[in-house]
Amino acid sequence: MAAKKDAFEIVVVGSGPGGYVAAIRAAQLGLKTAIVERDRLGGVCLNWGCIPSKALLTNARIYNHFLEADEWGIQVEKVSFDIDHIIGRSRKVADSLSKGVAYLMKKNQIEVINGTAQFDSEGLLVVENDTDGKQKIQADHVVIATGARARKIPGIEVDGKTVLTSRHALELRKIPKSVVVIGGGAIGCEFAYFYNSFGADVTIVEMMDQLLPLEDHEVGAELQKSFKKQGIEILLGSKVSKSKSTNSGVTLTLEDKSGNSTAVKAEMALNAVGVSANVENLNLEEIGIELENGHIKVDHWYRTARPGVYAIGDVIGPPWLAHVASHEGIVCVEKIAGVNTHPVDYLTIPSCTYCQPQVASVGLTERKAREQGYSVKIGKFPFQVLGKARASRATEGFVKLIFDEKYGELLGAHIIGEEATEMIAELVTAKALETTYLELLKTVHAHPTLSEAVMEAAGAAYGEQIHL
Repeated sequence: MAAKKDAFEIVVVGSGPGGYVAAIRAAQLGLKTAIVERDRLGGVCLNWGCIPSKALLTNARIYNHFLEADEWGIQVEKVSFDIDHIIGRSRKVADSLSKGVAYLMKKNQIEVINGTAQFDSEGLLVVENDTDGKQKIQADHVVIATGARARKIPGIEVDGKTVLTSRHALELRKIPKSVVVIGGGAIGCEFAYFYNSFGADVTIVEMMDQLLPLEDHEVGAELQKSFKKQGIEILLGSKVSKSKSTNSGVTLTLEDKSGNSTAVKAEMALNAVGVSANVENLNLEEIGIELENGHIKVDHWYRTARPGVYAIGDVIGPPWLAHVASHEGIVCVEKIAGVNTHPVDYLTIPSCTYCQPQVASVGLTERKAREQGYSVKIGKFPFQVLGKARASRATEGFVKLIFDEKYGELLGAHIIGEEATEMIAELVTAKALETTYLELLKTVHAHPTLSEAVMEAAGAAYGEQIHL
């Protein structure tokens, strides 16, 4: 084994949006910091998730605009696409951001250690790579930010050819004639929109009773209506029990809640049922770190059962969101450094899905609010009556706000429609500040804008909406 590296105050294992942000904040606080990465800086999000997938979805959105050019009075002939160029552009975007993380590491004087990390029996961090072999890393504190990967489905063999994960799909330089998307969550809905936009016959199989099961039930129903209008077939209350791949495609066996089986054939299937934490080969249990439901168990300061070892991001469980991991990393290292910080408020975490129409939310759904015993006031306002929405041909969807009837406090906000993922920021701020309906209603919103729907929805909860 090689000699020990110089001692660090903090070593972060994993350079995704949780890990690299934690490392930067630690360096800002004056702590000598290193980060360990076995692959590419930026982790799954920058390289194989959030960023390249949003590049693809932007291509799909623009392509659809061209297909609708006559509606805008614009004449476009022979619209076509180059999937190789589309995938290539998304890879260039990812590559540029990975290089940006490398720049940030250098700027903040964070040492990047390439290799695979694990703990030895004494709890010391050991990193192995082909160049240096194994080397022990001296660290006062270790932050595990190893993320997650696509979850396997029993009976479904992912081969990267006929049955894919999202990582395979991000490199696939062709559009299949038909694709079955297994899972109607955010990843599944985004890829369903992408493939459908470029001409594939798409079927979504979701075991729950709505698309985006974690979103408000009215939002799920609205998205289902829109997807059906776009030509996407949706099979709810069904699960995939097994698959059989052939040279021509894949056959999936589906089971409904009554146990009835049906077969669905497609050229390809996409596994989009969620993720599993990357906890293997770290020797966690050997050093006393507990797992819970396959994730590392931590307290609200992200401390594990092993003193000096912490964990953040997808590896500790839901919500599996990049922005959550980043904030967890900041809170974690601030607590280590002795900064007066506050735990992450998980009730003010925005959730975003980037298909068209977009979906975004924060706080409680209507059902959750009622289950928790709240008497609620519901305000719902459709985009179709707004001047900006009509001018922009963005009339699909609505804003739905949920208020506590007793105090008027905003409990939850749900948007489906154009630019929902941008509009949600106002409502996240409002939720964090414990805003009431009256404050939202009396805040002057510019006209004409889509965000006027927020003001109108607040009024609708109390019978004070103007334009409906």
